[in-house]
Amino acid sequence: MKVVVLGAGVVGTAAAWYLAKAGHEVTVLDRQAAPALETSFANGGQISVSHAEPWANPTAPLQTLKWLGREDAPLLFRPRADLAQWMWAMRFLLECRPGPTRRNTEQVFALAEYSRVCLGELRQETGLAYDQLTRGILHLYTEPGLFDRAREEAEQLRARGYPAEVKTPDECVAIEPALAHAKPLLSGGVYAPKDESGDAHVFTQALAERARALGVAFRFNVSIRRIEAEGDRVTRIAIDDEVGIDESVRGDAYVVALGSYSPLLLQPLGISIPVYPVKGYSITIGLDDNSVAPTTSLTDHVRKIVISRLGERLRVAGTAELNGYSTELNLTRCEALVQRTLELFPKVGSPERTHYWTGLRPATPSNKPVIGKTRYANLYLNTGHGTLGWTMACGSGSALADILAGRRPEVKFSFSGT
Repeated sequence: MKVVVLGAGVVGTAAAWYLAKAGHEVTVLDRQAAPALETSFANGGQISVSHAEPWANPTAPLQTLKWLGREDAPLLFRPRADLAQWMWAMRFLLECRPGPTRRNTEQVFALAEYSRVCLGELRQETGLAYDQLTRGILHLYTEPGLFDRAREEAEQLRARGYPAEVKTPDECVAIEPALAHAKPLLSGGVYAPKDESGDAHVFTQALAERARALGVAFRFNVSIRRIEAEGDRVTRIAIDDEVGIDESVRGDAYVVALGSYSPLLLQPLGISIPVYPVKGYSITIGLDDNSVAPTTSLTDHVRKIVISRLGERLRVAGTAELNGYSTELNLTRCEALVQRTLELFPKVGSPERTHYWTGLRPATPSNKPVIGKTRYANLYLNTGHGTLGWTMACGSGSALADILAGRRPEVKFSFSGT
């Protein structure tokens, strides 16, 4: 089939790869000049199967109330005259109940673990290099209450067959010696040795080159104006092409992988999906020979940030801000990332060598992405991955290729339209 994929982030590019591997003729459309220049550009870098529990969990409502009024809060809700924002927030609260949290965690874990395996197979097949490290992720806790809860979460991971080791502060430092200065702050940690890290931007651009070798056509600098349909089938994608001229792109099947912007293209078709933009921030610190920086990827659960070594750079990312489609950079939130990094690693490097970035995560209230069929026979979805787009990208693309072929994906996940 001729398949048109909308979006060239890590999710859309991975989908294009797996569809091409399945024998389809694939065209990818994106408004940017190259792959992975929006949400996939400077994310936290983690392949974090061990972080399957969603933001929407029983502890979230009280935590959010405690953070009200704090500009540097890990989760910041900026009320707007936006019905979609308020509907998303209400659904988020409903997902915080124990039952939904348990079910959502199981499904996110299943897709994340499947995707980790797919990524490993892809890396072995292609030899892709993207500053990847397979040293696991060390989850850090600087509040005793959170650490006590983390012990329970580690038991749940082990019950699913995924290794998770509870560590004392001394053991945390043994895993990551750069934490020696921060040891007095630690209550303990949980180490997930099978987790990974790597640069999603570098990965996506390298995978796009491999996909081109399979015949995938990438068209950049094109603006997708609308999806048009007749009856139960999509007939064309209306775009402004590379020089601003109206054009139609046609295929046998269409995949929407536009991240936070997916609902805006789908709404005129009568398709409503629970995806809303949640702004995240990151800083990237250039390292030198004098830098004392971690090489094991870390998650700071009190501040809701992740830290990953990407070659001669340190990426620190996190926080969540519900503020519509605003991509304005909030310096206070970026500086909070710098401050926490220096608190943990005072010799990491010079603040003047730090680059700030922000991007919109396509989040669902449940943290489960929306993947699969729609009411239109030839229109498919691959969006809503939230904070785990890099973690789930390969598994989502592989599963989508199965769905287009009429096969049930091997991963236990509630795909749409099935």
